[in-house]
Amino acid sequence: MMTTPELAGQVAIVTGGTKGIGAAITRRLLAAGAEVVICGRTAPAQPIRTADAGDLPDREAVFIAADVRDPEQGAALVAATVQRFGRLDLLVNNAGGAPNADSATVSPRFIAKIVELNLLAPFYVAQQANAVMQQQESGGLIINIGSVAGRDPAPDTAAYAAAKAGLTMLTKALGMDFGPKVRVNQVTVGLVRTDLSHLYYGDEAGQDRVAKTIPLQRMATPNDIADACLLLAGPLAGYVTGTDLLVDGGGEIPARHLAVTPPSTP
Repeated sequence: MMTTPELAGQVAIVTGGTKGIGAAITRRLLAAGAEVVICGRTAPAQPIRTADAGDLPDREAVFIAADVRDPEQGAALVAATVQRFGRLDLLVNNAGGAPNADSATVSPRFIAKIVELNLLAPFYVAQQANAVMQQQESGGLIINIGSVAGRDPAPDTAAYAAAKAGLTMLTKALGMDFGPKVRVNQVTVGLVRTDLSHLYYGDEAGQDRVAKTIPLQRMATPNDIADACLLLAGPLAGYVTGTDLLVDGGGEIPARHLAVTPPSTP
């Protein structure tokens, strides 16, 4: 059985924790003993519980409705968490994402909404979390969930890529400004296989072809990203701040190499 850092007595918020990567992070934190508050604009169809992660004690995350693009709702989320549990030790700014859009014709409203969700919202909630954590003897930790799109954009992702690039710099800046009491780090996510992967990479055969472009020969799972968050939340990462932890399976094999390499046979 995999061991996890002991987080008993700690309180965490995971934005966008109702599905996908956010739900996986939530389950890992619950399994490690933390109390976890998740948020989204709508409640999950089923509660997010440790029981969904295997043979573990059945513990459940607390859902609070919030659109973190709204600074007031982000502030209310943090306040409600502290009111219920008395403290806040960890914030995971996971909410984000964007559909592809033609950069030449995309509307100003679309651009603004994408930047709000992927860059401004993490800033807003981080400010509120920091205000609480600075008053705690043990301080706290903020983890931003970034994307390789912020380093190497794909076609039709200009607004998203720019916002995620900004998030990386925000992480470094807040790691400087919020220290020494509060650490701020980022987990930068590569290609992840989720229930929505078909929208970006096609059917199963298409996703398998994409996996062959990655040195580890598979796309990440949501649990891979959750494990990286646990690594940063554990005691062995106590001197790590302002850091970007890249979780991408080794990146991508250069296209020029794939173009000249004969396809492998089973």
